[in-house]
Amino acid sequence: MSVANPRVRIRRRSVEAPAGDVGMWVKMFDPPTESPPTPELIPPTNPVPEVMAAAGLTNSPPSPHLWETDLLHGLSAATWDNRPGGLEFFTLDQPNNRAASGTFPGPTVRIPRGAIFHSSTQGKGPPPHTIHWHGMEPTPMNDGVGHCSMEIGSYTYQFQPNFMGFYFYHCHRNTVQHFEFGLYGALIIHTPDAFHASLNPDGTLNSIPIGASRDGNFRVAANLKGTPLARLQRNFRPLTARDPRGEFPTDPHAHTVPYDVEALWVVDDRDSVWSDIASDAREFFPAHGSTPGVDDQWARGIFNEYRSDYWFVTGIPVVPLDRVKRLGNVGRIRARAVIPPGLNGGIGANAPGTATQVPINARVNDTILIRVLDAAYNYARITFPADVVIIAFDGRALGVPPFGRYNHSFLLRAGTPILLSTARRFDCLMRPTRPMNSFAKVEFLDTQSRSRGPGRLRQTARIPIRIR
Repeated sequence: MSVANPRVRIRRRSVEAPAGDVGMWVKMFDPPTESPPTPELIPPTNPVPEVMAAAGLTNSPPSPHLWETDLLHGLSAATWDNRPGGLEFFTLDQPNNRAASGTFPGPTVRIPRGAIFHSSTQGKGPPPHTIHWHGMEPTPMNDGVGHCSMEIGSYTYQFQPNFMGFYFYHCHRNTVQHFEFGLYGALIIHTPDAFHASLNPDGTLNSIPIGASRDGNFRVAANLKGTPLARLQRNFRPLTARDPRGEFPTDPHAHTVPYDVEALWVVDDRDSVWSDIASDAREFFPAHGSTPGVDDQWARGIFNEYRSDYWFVTGIPVVPLDRVKRLGNVGRIRARAVIPPGLNGGIGANAPGTATQVPINARVNDTILIRVLDAAYNYARITFPADVVIIAFDGRALGVPPFGRYNHSFLLRAGTPILLSTARRFDCLMRPTRPMNSFAKVEFLDTQSRSRGPGRLRQTARIPIRIR
């Protein structure tokens, strides 16, 4: 079929519905706020809410194993240059967690692989809203994609993650605006025994760090065969290996490697003109033209014009390099910034040195896991000062069955950039063998420019990496 000259033309209605139409088009503009029961509801088994409560980070969940997530909440954040009025954000909230009351990005959701996850979700503020669990494979009602599921008043999402990895969750109605304004957060799937291992039968915490496996190690899915870090996987166990303790159907540590330090880099950009119209959700809806999708009239003519002028790394503002007074004073990315446990699924709450970092502080021969998400509306180009091994892309571990025949982990040499587009992610491992006082470089590229290649450089962030 020719797209330019199709044999059959299908008549399409405009995105704006005629008066009296209550069909799919009206949902976009005047959506219902539905609160249906979850189909085929299964009792949840996710231990994270109880772990968070035992660590004193949240109140006890209103019912066993229940995670709570609300949206939409407004936030006016100050900028590095004290922009009048700041930047407007839409944020997620956890009613039981004061630390997670309207933050950018949203709180990190962590779940053991195989646990039944429930999220009780309330939609507030101007509708429509859903939550899409990006990279998961729930049923359509639980997938949170508009027109496949419903726009919520309230709903309990349910799914069971079957692959360890780095995913994210976000509102998937009026997606362009809502994702840009901060309605998203990281979603990380751990080993099956993570979080379970830290909780005693009486509900108190033991000495195993929150989020670590029952052997006390933090672990990530990886197959390092053929890479310089293959020695980290000395005790290689196939996915079919039995659990020696009999607690799980198979060995919960199969196809994993331990790591010492975790870093989470969420690179994002903002267009302040978009921020100025944040309060009106309908500014991003078009008035229909004569040819739907061709001559619809977008509000203020900006919907397809995105010009970023503010940049962030995991919520930390990036000061433009021409405003940095001295080399090494990289914006406001402090040398020891970490993600607070209350925003991080409890990681770092009960063991010193386990908090997830933004700038990396580690020791020689530490195994460092770096997770990177491009939440910007442009390309992000990342360059490391040392060799890293890319172990996962878009959540799934490379070289791990059933994908082992088709891909593999690979070495990314120091100084070799890797390019990400919007919503793409990768995980990598670094194991420095000597001290280092350097930085990783994140370049924000303007993909709307007409320059050749991935786009014109708009901004650069430098993320400190200090190895002692």
